[in-house]
Amino acid sequence: MYFTVITPSPGREREAAQQRATGPYSEHQWLWSFFPAEKGSPRDFLFRRMDIDGMPRFYLVSKRSPQTTHGAWRVQSREYAPRLAAGTLLRFDLRANPVVTIGTDGKSARHDVVMHEKKRLLAERGLARWQEWKGHEKPELYELVNDVCGQWLVSRSPRLGFEIVGGSLLVEGYAQHNVKKGSLRFSTVDFSGVLRVMETAAFSDSLVGGVGHAKAFGCGLLLVRAT
Repeated sequence: MYFTVITPSPGREREAAQQRATGPYSEHQWLWSFFPAEKGSPRDFLFRRMDIDGMPRFYLVSKRSPQTTHGAWRVQSREYAPRLAAGTLLRFDLRANPVVTIGTDGKSARHDVVMHEKKRLLAERGLARWQEWKGHEKPELYELVNDVCGQWLVSRSPRLGFEIVGGSLLVEGYAQHNVKKGSLRFSTVDFSGVLRVMETAAFSDSLVGGVGHAKAFGCGLLLVRAT
């Protein structure tokens, strides 16, 4: 496995901006160009875009070492074989696609956890639309996101090999995305905080395999660093 950081080459930021595609789907296709492969090959990398001082920075974990195919972009890569002892404390950042799978009539479908909770709360009150709910009991969107998305990650952390240190979890940046002219929709949430490694093999799998769905669109890469 390899861990890679891709950034605009110093002094060539404008050229880099012209080379890079934008939008979740186009961005994924552009990053594919750093991993030449035969048509139909499965995706073998995770990525996360973070803007630092107004400039895009891409973090990737991949099975293959990326190739420098765009001169205006600097590719810094190293081998990646994480093995961390149980009990290790790490700061983490994660952009994820929190969903819940619901079965109906023998079929299952994924639902945005925030929208699913909104529908549940409305059904309890016999309401059809969020705007119809009046009164002080109605939660603000940021409260709803913090609650249900936080629960989503905390409930999955044991199988991912870690636990979140109490009080450290920050949930923010909830956004909904439409790609392919609206034919595909997904949501993202940014998580950060401090975690404790509990099960080393499962945690290593999470670092290289990712967390949740929508990995083709920049979700799932768990970034960690020493506390």
